[in-house]
Order: sequence, then structure tokens, then C-alpha cells
Amino acid sequence: MARKSPRRSGSGVTIHDVARHAGVSPMTVSRVINSEGRVRPETRDKVNLSIKSLRYSPNLAARNLASAETVLIGILYANSTAAYLSELLLGALEQSSLSGCQLVLEQCEDVESEKRAIQRLTATGGIDGIILPAPLCDSQEALKAVADAGIPAVLVTSGPPSPGFSAVSINDFEASREMTRHLLSLGHKRVAFINGHPGHTATGQRFRGYIEGLTEAGLSVGPDQVAQGFFTYRSGLEAAERLLGNGWNPTAIFASNDDMAAATIAVAHRRGLDVPRDIAVVGFDDTPLATMIWPELTTVRRPISDMARQAVRLLIEQIRAKRTGAVPQMVHQLLDYTLIKRESSAPRRKAKG
Repeated sequence: MARKSPRRSGSGVTIHDVARHAGVSPMTVSRVINSEGRVRPETRDKVNLSIKSLRYSPNLAARNLASAETVLIGILYANSTAAYLSELLLGALEQSSLSGCQLVLEQCEDVESEKRAIQRLTATGGIDGIILPAPLCDSQEALKAVADAGIPAVLVTSGPPSPGFSAVSINDFEASREMTRHLLSLGHKRVAFINGHPGHTATGQRFRGYIEGLTEAGLSVGPDQVAQGFFTYRSGLEAAERLLGNGWNPTAIFASNDDMAAATIAVAHRRGLDVPRDIAVVGFDDTPLATMIWPELTTVRRPISDMARQAVRLLIEQIRAKRTGAVPQMVHQLLDYTLIKRESSAPRRKAKG
């Protein structure tokens, strides 16, 4: 009689295959999939890379039967760019699928809708935890409503997290300062800046990094070299028109997200300026738009999908701790950013004569 082959997942890849590929034990793979602690970050990254490489898909039906309760996670979002939201949801969906939990999405437009959305999510029989990405991670009303509901929450934010909440972020200040230093290293001294939405923590962090980068090089910042944007393409068009039409004549423009940087390149082209020969343009986030425009955009890669994955993992750990009666630990995970150099930035062209 022929021997039966071991059961495999729908993709034909088992947890043992992932373990061999990553060079770890099956138990470690299980801990990563189930968002359990006691796994070093570098080991977790190695396992997640193997899962993606092998396209491993856990048997969620069996896992849900084996678990005492299904974990429901709410994600509240508002006023996000399409690129940011799609990256955020991609990471959250991938990790929730691996961890066998379910996501519930709620959109809100103002303070009142924030409160109503949180009330719906936290009603009896509702969600077990909530993720608050920008800009809701900065909303005192949203944070208070979640705290009053007494459910675990994780913020996807910039800068130091609010007290009493776990958070996942990058150092926007350092990333912005590094980008400013990059432009200065190319010989640009007339570096203009397009600010982001004034209600976002990231805006202040990125502007501070820009100011610090210029200050440490002995350069001051005047009113003609900073324009207000709102993280939208249209606001980037208006800001770029102001910067390129006020007579200050920058040789480089640092826009605090990719949408506004793309708009700046469009305005420069319309004015007959070559990018980067006449003016360098850089952005922030490394969204898909950064490589869909010409020239491709120099930018800061913010690992939005990875931030969402980590937020789901942290939240599941807190939910499980609460179910066992333990006190959830507040954790701030600071992920790495990367300066991506592409064709939209180049050394400043020396004046003739």
C-alpha cells in the first residue's frame, strides 16, 4: 500500500518548508505567523521573507477552528493619500491573513465621524483592537475615544507615540535631515521646501529635519523658500508655482511627500525647466508614483507595508495578553528608512561666466 504524503497547504508549501528555507525551527515559524513574542526582529524578518519567497499560505480554516476566538482588528482611516492607504492596507491584509485574524475598516472625515466610527467598532461584540494610522494617530479625540473604550490600540505614526499606546514609526526628522544633507552635498544652497498638512505629526518632523539640515550647514531659512502644501497633488502644484514664481529662484525643491514632488516636477516642466539639470526635485515616502513619473524621483522610502504588518503583530500580542489577564506591554517599534537616489536630483549646475 502506498504511503500517504503529508498534507500540504493550498500552495503545496508546508510550515516545515518555510522553516528549512529560513534556517529556523517550525516552532519559530509558527510563532512568527501567530504574532507571538520571543522572536528576534532579524529572525522574524528572515521568516517573513521565506514566507513571501515560497508563497506560503497557512490553512486558516484549521487555525480558526483551533483558536478559542477569532481576533477582529479595526483600522480607522481618514484623509490619507491613495498611495499611502493602499500600502497600509496591503501590509495589514498580508499579516492578518498569516495570523488568522480579520480586519474591519472604517472611514471617517471629521471629529464627530471619528467618535461614531470608534463607537461602532467598539460596541458589544465588536473588535478586539484597533490600528490608528496618520492622521488619526494625531487626533486627541480619537485617542481619547479608544482609551475610554478600554481596548488595545497601536498607532502607525511619526515621532514619539502618545503615552499609553504602542506605536510603529520611522524617524521622519532624521530622514528629512538626511535628504537635506544629500541636496547640500550636491552643491545646492538654495533649497526650497513644500510643507505637508499642518495637522499631521509627520509635517512638523520633516520640516524640523529640513531646517536642521540647513542650519548645521550655516544656512538660514527665509519665507520665500517655504510653501504650504497639504500632501495632495493639487496643493503641490500651487506650492510649486509660488516657489518658482516669487523671485527666490531655488536650485532644488524638497517636497514632503511624493505626490507634491510629482506636482513640482510637472510645474517645472511647464515653466521650461529641466529636472534635474536646472532644478533638483526630491520627495518623501517612495510610493509607486515615484517611479511612474519622469524623471524618476529621489525620495525617502518609508516602509508603510512593513509598518502595517508590525502594527498588526503588536496588536495581536496585546489582545492575547489582555485575554489571559496580563497587562499588555507598550512598545515603540522604530523601523528603518532608506534614502533612494534616482534621476530627479543631480549636482547643481555651475553658472556660466
